[in-house]
Amino acid sequence: MTARSAVPVAAADPLSQVAAIPGVGDAATAARTSVDTLLRHRILRRRSAEVTAEASLRAARASAALEGHDVPLDVLRAHLSDQLPAGEVTGETAVGSTGSVGSAAGADAENLGVTLGAVRLYAELGTLAPAWERAPRQALARMHLLAGRGLLPDTVLGRPRTAGSDAVAGGRAAARGSAGATGSAAAGDGEPVFAGGLGLPTVSALEMSARLDGLTAILTAPTAAPAIVVAAVVHGELLAIRPFGALDGIIARAAARLVLISRGLDPKALVATDVGHLELDRPAGGTGTDGGDGPAGAYSEALAAYLAGGPDGVGTWVRHCATAVGLAARESLAVCEALSRG
Repeated sequence: MTARSAVPVAAADPLSQVAAIPGVGDAATAARTSVDTLLRHRILRRRSAEVTAEASLRAARASAALEGHDVPLDVLRAHLSDQLPAGEVTGETAVGSTGSVGSAAGADAENLGVTLGAVRLYAELGTLAPAWERAPRQALARMHLLAGRGLLPDTVLGRPRTAGSDAVAGGRAAARGSAGATGSAAAGDGEPVFAGGLGLPTVSALEMSARLDGLTAILTAPTAAPAIVVAAVVHGELLAIRPFGALDGIIARAAARLVLISRGLDPKALVATDVGHLELDRPAGGTGTDGGDGPAGAYSEALAAYLAGGPDGVGTWVRHCATAVGLAARESLAVCEALSRG
């Protein structure tokens, strides 16, 4: 990471320094209490696999929605069960064979394609835990491949940005003009761009690579920081550096969930992590980062604080993430209660 990074690599156990920011420890403890309450639910002795599957589905849908690709849960279930009426776009036809979103289906197909990619990724997170602990960069590459298969050209799947790819993307963005602000318009030559709706500045490929190396070094070093703090830093840093240039928000949130799994806070992936972020981003009926008239944007605001750096900014982000984990645990607890009632 560079001097602009929120977490200095040179410091001894920098993640513990983040955990020591005022209010962070209390927020992490409160979130862990919510997770522990979930893990004690009696239904998990017999039906934990069902809760895991439902939590993963809801979290993946919420993650895509945070990028502006909002597919209602009932519609997503219908596509996954292949029960839609003949003639409607299904999961197999949502994206074309060349990797671009089918033009006939338009935005609905794009939204569905990105969401199905997130579902595929979240379903495989548990199998990535060993690789994540040993070699985070390899795990990230695999995550990008899972999320982007059928959406992005094979030549870019799992490959971090380079200076050359930045130059090409910059030229295409300039050619698109204002259309580039959508983050999901076609980039030209049949290549779609799914950059998300957060409007983040793009750091150079050189800075991205340095910061990714720094993050990897931190993740593979011992730390006394709670898993929730580690997950928040991974989440924020990956959003800040956007290592792949496409689908980075989904990768960042999946990586944060993987931290909670691999570090033992949520070993069975029962917490619907990103539901909490989406709930915070859509207060009082607002529609959040993907547009609308209601009050919203807490996710973007907390991320902006992280990008600004300093203890206050980083603390704001980590506390936001801890609150989201607590809300997500309560979402999964409601799933448990529903299963208990039959």
